Amino acid sequence: MQEGYNNITSLNNKQNVQTEPKIVQTDSGSKDGQNKCPKCGSTDISININNGHLRCNFCRYEFEPEKVVGLETDISQLQGQVMGSGAQDIVADAKEILTFKCSSCGAEVVIDTASSAQARCHWCRNTLSINQQIPNGSIPDVVLPFSVKKEDAKIAIEKFVRKRKFFAHPKFKEEFTTDNIMGVYFPYMVVDVNAHSSLIGQGEHTVRRYTKKHGDHHETYYDADLFDVEREFDVIIEGLTVESSSDKLDKDSTDKTTNVINAIMPFDIENSVKWNANYLKGYSSEKRDTNIEQLKSLVEVQSKDIARFAANETLEEYDRGVAWSNEQLLIKGQQWKAAYLPVWLYSYQQVKGNKKLLHYVAVNARTKETMGSVPIHMPKLFGISCLVEILGILAMLFIDFDYNAIFLLTGFIYFFIMFARYRNNNARHMHEIETKKKVENLRKVDKFVRRREGLTNARMSGANNTNVSGEGFGSQMLNQLTEQNPVVHLMNKK
Repeated sequence: MQEGYNNITSLNNKQNVQTEPKIVQTDSGSKDGQNKCPKCGSTDISININNGHLRCNFCRYEFEPEKVVGLETDISQLQGQVMGSGAQDIVADAKEILTFKCSSCGAEVVIDTASSAQARCHWCRNTLSINQQIPNGSIPDVVLPFSVKKEDAKIAIEKFVRKRKFFAHPKFKEEFTTDNIMGVYFPYMVVDVNAHSSLIGQGEHTVRRYTKKHGDHHETYYDADLFDVEREFDVIIEGLTVESSSDKLDKDSTDKTTNVINAIMPFDIENSVKWNANYLKGYSSEKRDTNIEQLKSLVEVQSKDIARFAANETLEEYDRGVAWSNEQLLIKGQQWKAAYLPVWLYSYQQVKGNKKLLHYVAVNARTKETMGSVPIHMPKLFGISCLVEILGILAMLFIDFDYNAIFLLTGFIYFFIMFARYRNNNARHMHEIETKKKVENLRKVDKFVRRREGLTNARMSGANNTNVSGEGFGSQMLNQLTEQNPVVHLMNKK
């Protein structure tokens, strides 16, 4: 990969636009203690999953959720770094055990913010909540309420697993039940980016495709026109979402299938509301343990992926691809906000000797998008794959086909496809195409260089315009293999 390919430049390093980040106090007006129903004063409040409103469980009165105010809404005008107060750095010695005095009876109530943002007074049974942000990562700027019911999530998980029963491990099939699924709010950082992208390289357009006979075989050749290509534009990225839990960031983990949780994105971030502890009632949560500086390089690389794929929308004539030799992303502004996003989660721990693998099946609690990993009965998969391989060898002997040597690989191909379908190592959030973006002030250069004849490769040598950098190495390799295989893609979607 050429030198300019990974060159990401922050505008704050080039120009003294804003030396200190602007912090928006997103918990303004929030008070810790008793959140009372505006109509009857009860503190027994929870979410109505049908419409996202908060509902008093005593008088059944419903009230609209608050929206966060103060954050930038016109991302094209964003300069420097803006952050919600919930996205500020975690203070190492911040307290997790907090004590509140109940305003109804005066009793002291202890809340462990590592696992909860609410507690009931043991004397008067009123609920006390933490709504003001504390610097330990447990209170975000915004929350996206659950809108998929538990019963619907159970059906989605059962459907996903049922389609993978044939090679599922017998012990898993015996023990599988959706009764233990949990509703979890996972911590994320949601980032808006105002940037300028500049790309320089060469692209090829096919003008002729033909075959020549060499003995008993035919070989395909291509003639293509070579162009110098430049693209320069402003790109506005809204709602780029990354995990802010170090555990979930490890998508290549060997003991947990955490990548499948990433794969159920995107979420409808635009419907997020101001943090209120009542949204957590009946659900669990996991607090953030990473800061912006730890996530900034990932966000910048993924922003560059998004810009590169945005440029692809202007490169349709280059059907053989484009090889970018110089690629720069100048970030003019970023806006960060901490968010809790809702997931229904099933987990199953597979024990193999001294090794343990925690399998997840996750459901996006807004869109019902489902992805997961199912333990495989390897002896059965290996046996069926051997049978497929034998049938492939027989086909090679009796079928007259120019490329019949490919039949020698049928068993291996079958094994790989089935393994990918059950484990889903390659599953991920396709941030490069699923993140909302807008291109403005586009400048295009397409200059003919020469015609190249007799090419044997179907794609331009060195083409990198569809490369994705914002993933781990193992994920990238599997993505390349599966994204080029329509059979695997289709089966995994099912």
